[in-house]
Amino acid sequence: MIFDKVTDAILRHLRHDGRVTNADLAARVGLSPSACLRRVRLLEAEGVIRGYRAVIDERAAQNMSTVIVHITLERQTEDGMRRFEARLRESPDIRECYLMTGDSDYLVRVEARDMADYERIHKDVLSRLPGVVRIQSNFAIRPVVQR
Repeated sequence: MIFDKVTDAILRHLRHDGRVTNADLAARVGLSPSACLRRVRLLEAEGVIRGYRAVIDERAAQNMSTVIVHITLERQTEDGMRRFEARLRESPDIRECYLMTGDSDYLVRVEARDMADYERIHKDVLSRLPGVVRIQSNFAIRPVVQR
C-alpha cells in the first residue's frame, strides 16, 4: 500500500465522515473516482480500514454519562494481564480499554445511565476483575472532541 499525502487525506476524510460518497472523497483528495475507490478498497483489504460504523452520542440517545476509570493491577505479569483483559472483554458495560503507561495500568471508558447504574458496574464488574488493586473513577462533564 502506498502511504503518501493522498492516502493520509483519504483516511482523514473518512475518519471525519465515513459516509462520504466516493465521488466527493475523490474530489477532496484530488483523485479520479476510480483511482480513489481502488485506494479505499486496498486500504480495506489490507486491514487499515477495518470497517465503518455509526458513532452514537450515548448521552443524547439514552442520557448516558461517560465514566473514565483508571485501574491499577497488583502485578503486570503476562498471565495477570491476559486474564484481566479477557474478563474485561466479556463485559458489555466496557466501551473501551487501553493499556497505559504512567500511574495506572489501564484506562477504561464506561457508559452509565446514572450513579446507581455506575455503582452496579463498579461492584459487579470492575471490582471483580482479576488482579485489581485500585480503581479511580472520573465522571465526564461533557465531550469536547469525539472522533
